[in-house]
Amino acid sequence: MKVYIHQKGFILAGKAWEIRAKLKEASASFKTVENWIETVHCSEPASNASATAQKKSGSSSYLRPIV
Repeated sequence: MKVYIHQKGFILAGKAWEIRAKLKEASASFKTVENWIETVHCSEPASNASATAQKKSGSSSYLRPIV
């Protein structure tokens, strides 16, 4: 299951039983989905993720084609 967070809310993607389980899990901490969204948007991200992986030192700069 995946949770995509964006400015207006979030998207839960997965099987129906996974989404129901996630919502049930969230209901233990939050009264409404709106409260959950507010909490997600107010919290600071734990780390900055990069869209591309960082190269290790000593690795080749040669780009290999994907076949």
